[in-house]
Amino acid sequence: MENYTFNSFTLQLEGLKVTQVSVYPVFFFFFFSYLLIILVNVGIVVLVFIDKSLHQPMYLLFCNLPVNDIVGNSIMVPRLLVDLLHPPTERLISYYECVVQAFTTHMFGTTSHTVLMIMAFDRYVAICNPLRYATIMTNKMVIKLTVSAWGVAFVLVGILLGLTIRLNRCRTLITNPFCDNASLFKLSCESVFINNVYGLTFTVVLFTASIGSMVLTYANITVICLTSKNKSLNSKALKTCSTHLFVYLIMLLCGMLIIILHRFPQYSDYRKLAAILFHIIPGSLNPIIYGVQSKEIRKFLSSLFQSRKVLPSL
Repeated sequence: MENYTFNSFTLQLEGLKVTQVSVYPVFFFFFFSYLLIILVNVGIVVLVFIDKSLHQPMYLLFCNLPVNDIVGNSIMVPRLLVDLLHPPTERLISYYECVVQAFTTHMFGTTSHTVLMIMAFDRYVAICNPLRYATIMTNKMVIKLTVSAWGVAFVLVGILLGLTIRLNRCRTLITNPFCDNASLFKLSCESVFINNVYGLTFTVVLFTASIGSMVLTYANITVICLTSKNKSLNSKALKTCSTHLFVYLIMLLCGMLIIILHRFPQYSDYRKLAAILFHIIPGSLNPIIYGVQSKEIRKFLSSLFQSRKVLPSL
């Protein structure tokens, strides 16, 4: 018979199930992945901030992704590293910390979609309406799009978690390596019908809006490129859009993998790993992909390294 502890403010995280031999290899993998995420994402944000040639709508909007990656991983990964070094019975977390972690986790996933949607709009205007780009994508518009991306995510996730924290709790075990909405409402013995309905609606609306905007945007861009004989325009479209699309597909595939694995309880350990990699993989690759593809970023980095080589000789 299951033991019930009502409305306990101390919860237990199940965490990752790793053998004693593999604890330190797994720990250092996540540790160095986190360092890489922080270094490259902070580097990109600082680079865009200090280099005036990068003060363009495309890069200013992209800065939302590094900020999102830094916040999302900083809430999840350090706690995961600490738990890896403790036995399962000592992986305790307060209820309030768990709620904050769940909110941040869902904000990370939702904002990844909304930011990539506003970046798709920027690419659409740049390629399909190049003569009006400067008048449409003003600093005011960039601010409006940024606030919209974060604001929509905040409201949607706020309602999601609000429906969960109203429930009484009768269990204390979080069957996940970190807190999320599903693991929180599963602690309740009350009806979670409303939570399931809103959660499903939330997921369907977000994915439909996200995928739909990408399909419409790239369909229009493809038509423009096929009908245009401007090789310069087509080359620019291919470079910027392939980068954006690649980043989007990485995020989408990582998210879809978690949803698929939720349908197979026997693969719960793989689902846990996929949930962690959903944070780590995009956070590591996004700035690298944009850095490699962007001529402006490559130019700035090469001039920076060249100046450092000259300084010692002086």
